[in-house]
Amino acid sequence: MAKFKRILLKLSGESLMGEKKYGIDEKRLGEYAQQIKEIHDMGVQIGIVIGGGNIFRGLSGAGKGFDRVKGDQMGMLATVINSLGLSSALVAAGVKARVLTAIRMEPIGEFYTKWKAIEAMENGEVVIMSAGTGNPFFTTDTGSSLRGIEIEADVMLKGTRVDGIYTADPEKDPTATKFDDITYDEVLARGLKVMDLTATCMCKENNLPIIVFDMDTVGNLKKVMSGDNIGTLVHN
Repeated sequence: MAKFKRILLKLSGESLMGEKKYGIDEKRLGEYAQQIKEIHDMGVQIGIVIGGGNIFRGLSGAGKGFDRVKGDQMGMLATVINSLGLSSALVAAGVKARVLTAIRMEPIGEFYTKWKAIEAMENGEVVIMSAGTGNPFFTTDTGSSLRGIEIEADVMLKGTRVDGIYTADPEKDPTATKFDDITYDEVLARGLKVMDLTATCMCKENNLPIIVFDMDTVGNLKKVMSGDNIGTLVHN
């Protein structure tokens, strides 16, 4: 039995690079599709938001002379490319998938509405919600918080390269210790970079719990859905 009935899965664009330095690693994409298929077969309703950092990141572009609004729009388009790639991999794995976009761009994807997303999930489709919020100055973390709240998800699963939330960056500080669970208030008080501030506050205010876990280890997504104590739970 799955622990949650409906989830919002947030995937990192950077993780899609896998062993590459840029773009999409087909092997990693296939691994993600298989992991998503495993929980789909458990009867879980799945909404997905994926970042675009493997292709273009608006904020870093702005630091190199790009207009911030245009840079963020380029980042939104990068998330659409990743969403199309993931939907293609899911269909190849035998899972029905639909791409919705926050900006009108038929026939690439259908224009996002909450009701369209929920109807598709209830019909057994994996729904990939792309192009962020459709607005500049918002990250895909904020996009995933917004979509998770809108689709009335039970939890947001934030798949990253690390196995949870630590007191400091474990890749830089060997003394960093991991939290099994932590409150939103403590995340904010400690200034932990779980997500950006807007996204964290939205989840706190709307009581959407987050589980941060290592998605790059094959099998972890099913373990989270089965209730195994991996990753870090963030809650009120």
